[in-house]
Amino acid sequence: MQVSTAVVEPYNSVLSTHSLLEHTDVAVLLDNEAIYDICRRSLDIERPTYTNLNRLISQVISSLTTSLRFDGAINVDITEFQTNLVPYPRIHFMLSSYAPVISAEKAYHEQLSVPEITNAVFEPSSMMAKCDPRHGKYMACCLMYRGDVVPKDVNAAVATIKTKRTVQFVDWCPTGFKCGINYQPPTVVPGGDLARVQRAVCMISNNTAVAEVFSRIDHKFDLM
Repeated sequence: MQVSTAVVEPYNSVLSTHSLLEHTDVAVLLDNEAIYDICRRSLDIERPTYTNLNRLISQVISSLTTSLRFDGAINVDITEFQTNLVPYPRIHFMLSSYAPVISAEKAYHEQLSVPEITNAVFEPSSMMAKCDPRHGKYMACCLMYRGDVVPKDVNAAVATIKTKRTVQFVDWCPTGFKCGINYQPPTVVPGGDLARVQRAVCMISNNTAVAEVFSRIDHKFDLM
């Protein structure tokens, strides 16, 4: 673990899982290690700090609550996450990803299109928990777009994703894409690492590959 505050972190994670199973409706997994790698790779930060990590996490949390605060073409209410993403009560641990993650230097000559940012959130390197969604199958996913985005572009991007062999859905669940569009563009901290962009997307998905996250924590627990 590159950024660690305590040796007993695996204990904390494993011991809290029981209460998360019983007492939460939806849990979004965020892994310091995965976010650290995103900061190094996409923002060219040699040694990311907690501030760097938290600013990226805040974009995800902000996207989850955008529809409560601003108007859009298709709003996604927080209660809809449970309705659309959780097929059975105990299968409620979600993966999250966000795009575009680009630095201010790159943003001057890069404004990514709706299909490009949609493809990006399905990439393993975009996942904010260390696992490969290509090793698992999706049960459902929710795409929350912000900024200069129209429903026509979203429908076309999702149609393209459905044709990809790397994005597979379980056969016992309908191919579920829940999409939200909000006209408020993403806001960034002035002078921060993230560039101000015209459009962005956050994906919360229920994928069987999340088991990789738990098996890795379990392994670290056993090592202690």
